[in-house]
Amino acid sequence: MENLMNTEVWQGKTIGDLLTIEFLASAIGSVMGALAILLLGWIVSKWLQGRVQQLGKNNKHLDEMLFDFLASIVRYVVLGFTVLFVLNTFGVQTTSVVAVIGAAGLAIGLALQGTLSNVAAGVMLILFRPIKIGDFVEVAGEMGTVKQINLNFTELADLSNVQVIVPNSEVWGNVITNYSVNQKRRAEWTFGVGYGANLKTAEGIIRDTIMGDSRSHSDPEPFIQVTNLGDSSVDFLVRVWCDASDYFAFKADMTRKVKEAMDEGGVDIPFPTRTIVQAAE
Repeated sequence: MENLMNTEVWQGKTIGDLLTIEFLASAIGSVMGALAILLLGWIVSKWLQGRVQQLGKNNKHLDEMLFDFLASIVRYVVLGFTVLFVLNTFGVQTTSVVAVIGAAGLAIGLALQGTLSNVAAGVMLILFRPIKIGDFVEVAGEMGTVKQINLNFTELADLSNVQVIVPNSEVWGNVITNYSVNQKRRAEWTFGVGYGANLKTAEGIIRDTIMGDSRSHSDPEPFIQVTNLGDSSVDFLVRVWCDASDYFAFKADMTRKVKEAMDEGGVDIPFPTRTIVQAAE
């Protein structure tokens, strides 16, 4: 029995030492201190998280999603230090624990390299905001309206309203074409008329038809000029500015209306023809 009581079990202390009132009081004090540190760390982490989130909500120029992400990082960092303080209260050497955590973090980072690159790209997208919700964009070969941007992927709705998920690393690492940033866009057409057509009449029909539409802008001044003498047509290059929201409908409507106006005005719109000559036998 005496040998059992003298058996060393923890930090050089024997069973007999652990059963003393002094040690039990010290252990209870350590447990109470650890609980107090955990409670304080939990409260501080929640408070700091809320403060960082509130900072994003109070300023409309700041992105709430980014500050939610930063708030989560702040909270977990505080909780991590809280755990280290608790371990130190019980006499655990935290230096070795930090080393183990660092090695584990490195291994996890290498294993999740692709995922972490998406997260890093997501942070850059949220921070610099080259695109935002509602923009019509073309990224990584996909075209559509931005529906969601989170830390891992960007969600688009394409022209057929089909959901398209693009990893953030593909978005940030490629050319981004944003059609929604500028309020005005320049529509462009090429209209061909026959070589026998009156060019002044043709130009007047094109100008009156397009500039007569309420969606066309007179400033900047429209460009309507002959720019090419093709194999079977004289080509007018037409450039007119309009609101970005009207671009697609405006361009389609004017293509049809100019064709109809040319027909009514008697201006010939040629199309390629082929003459087949049969060789004499």
